[in-house]
Amino acid sequence: MVKNGKTHIDSLRDGRSIYIDGRRVADVTTDPAFANAVATAGSFYDFQAAPENIEAMTFRSPKTGEQVSRGWQLPKNHRELVERRKALEQWAGLTCGMIGRSPDHVASTFAGFRMGLSAFRDHDPARADALEGYYDYARDKDLYLSYVIINPQSDKAKTASGQPDPHLVASIVDEDSTGITIRGAKMLATSGVMANEMMVSGFNALQAGDEAYAFTAALPIGEKGLTLMSRRSYEQSATSTFDYPLSSRFDENDAVVHFDDVKIPWDRVFVHKDLKMAQAQWHDTRAHVFQNYQCIIRLMVKVKFLLGLARKIAELNNIINYPQVRETLGLLAAKVNNIEALIIAMEASGEYFNGYYVPNRTILCTAQVIAQTTYPEIVEAIRTLSGGGMIMVPSSIADFETPETRAIIEKTQRSVVTDAVGRVKLMKLAWDAVGSEFGSRHLQYEMFYSGPTFVTRGNAFRFFDWDGVKGFVDEFQASYGLPENPSLLSAAE
Repeated sequence: MVKNGKTHIDSLRDGRSIYIDGRRVADVTTDPAFANAVATAGSFYDFQAAPENIEAMTFRSPKTGEQVSRGWQLPKNHRELVERRKALEQWAGLTCGMIGRSPDHVASTFAGFRMGLSAFRDHDPARADALEGYYDYARDKDLYLSYVIINPQSDKAKTASGQPDPHLVASIVDEDSTGITIRGAKMLATSGVMANEMMVSGFNALQAGDEAYAFTAALPIGEKGLTLMSRRSYEQSATSTFDYPLSSRFDENDAVVHFDDVKIPWDRVFVHKDLKMAQAQWHDTRAHVFQNYQCIIRLMVKVKFLLGLARKIAELNNIINYPQVRETLGLLAAKVNNIEALIIAMEASGEYFNGYYVPNRTILCTAQVIAQTTYPEIVEAIRTLSGGGMIMVPSSIADFETPETRAIIEKTQRSVVTDAVGRVKLMKLAWDAVGSEFGSRHLQYEMFYSGPTFVTRGNAFRFFDWDGVKGFVDEFQASYGLPENPSLLSAAE
């Protein structure tokens, strides 16, 4: 049977240890801090299980023959890559692209690992076998995975082993014939509260002496000793869906994860005290490409939504025919189209890697660089087009229920294209998208989830075909030179 929303939501009642506002959460599926986001997580699986969507959203597991999410699919050609992308687009569309760590994200990471299984095998055959087995397990269970790959911020000038507390960053503190034991913290477990399991790894550069921090493993979120400490819940603070249409439903949450001597069996350990493999797992496989390809697909959906919002705001304020407004919207439209064009280009110029077909890595890096500047530009444009309209709105939906305040709303909230309710509704959506805590978190997220700009631009430098463009110049320079006839040389002087 195709996994559906009820199956997923029921699976989250596993005794997981999650804290928020100084209290332990008894049940994430009903708690006011998380219930709506959990319901949204369930909606991904309900959508894929709908009879009209099964073929587009799922593929058959080569092991069981059951239908599972295309997020786990390993494309063999361009057609399969595009089919997979279209499924990911539809999932992103369910939340206007606002759920960054939907089930297809970490699934894409593991798909990238699996396509690069030979790199794991070159370093440690036993760990490669563990990865292969876990990929099959997670795929066939159609698990919702989260991950933590960033170290807690303390002294960023020092590596993991150089921090004042040697157990600040999660590390291996013990091991035996059954597995490893880890202690310390990682961040940010985005979507962790509504996921089944979690991958623990690292993306930061490691040095000699950091071996205990050089590991990658997976474990259930309900595992004993694992605790998620949530940030503020925007969902819980939302007064209504009308007032906060995005944050009331799509607050995927972020959390610091603390491991208090958590035991992980060897069949879930994929990198073990290996400094080289800790880096190779991302770039010698295609994990970095495949996971960020999913990110760019989701971003494309999200910026299309925001572009539509910007256009509607211009129409609402009757400034759509101002030349400067059309210029702004035209520039944004070109940038949004550019994101989509880069996706199409990275697919069309993809490469075969170990028998699988993956997006073009250089173009993916280009898309990441451009994405980090495009999103803030769109947010700024929405703020400019809205002016004071985003903050000149009623305090809450309750103001519509009081005759005195409703009369004032109907008098002051006017537009040539809609009524007072329509204007307030659009302005509250705009505020939630770019001005609320939820909106501010998304700006920060889109600017930095793929790393600081020096990292993304460094990757663009690292993977670009410099030999090709330098060769182009060399070839042209070879077509001319100093004149062979001395008299011509004199004439030139």
